[in-house]
Amino acid sequence: MKNECHPLVEKILFNHKQLQEKIAELAIKINKDYEKSNSLVIVGILKGCIPFLAEFIKNLDVDHILDFMVLSSYQGKTTQTGSVKIVLDLVTDIYKKDVLIVEDIVDTGQTLTKVKNLLLTRNPNSLKVVTLLDKPSNRKVKFKPDYVGFEIKNEFVVGFGFDYDEKLRNLPYIGILKKEN
Repeated sequence: MKNECHPLVEKILFNHKQLQEKIAELAIKINKDYEKSNSLVIVGILKGCIPFLAEFIKNLDVDHILDFMVLSSYQGKTTQTGSVKIVLDLVTDIYKKDVLIVEDIVDTGQTLTKVKNLLLTRNPNSLKVVTLLDKPSNRKVKFKPDYVGFEIKNEFVVGFGFDYDEKLRNLPYIGILKKEN
């Protein structure tokens, strides 16, 4: 069933091979940009980033420290609240280090704006964002990720870490959730 379209999925946007290829392309750019860094801290935004992050670091040649944050900005199944709550903060001190935030999707931009502003108060050497998916048409604040895998329309996506009510994260592809859900 994993290779077929799930019953709750309207259509597949990106299959597993397309995802792997795009993530490898992103890693090539980031390897080049951070080749001289000796203090790269990769910050994964849980939970959705896990499949993207796992595939990404397999393609990463630069040494790095891995840390995580847990944030909450959704109320219910598909609606963002506009407020961002930090559920789990970093363990790693990022002072004078190069920081790369790994996010599954940039939607309204509110979550990453808050995270970026918070992390900037800790005086990193640099702070950039890589996202697998970007929805610029849904922005509520001015925010532009530094590295983008795919730009998508304002659709609710599932699979490859993206969930619907904590389900469907395990799909090996990214698809559009059927509207009646």
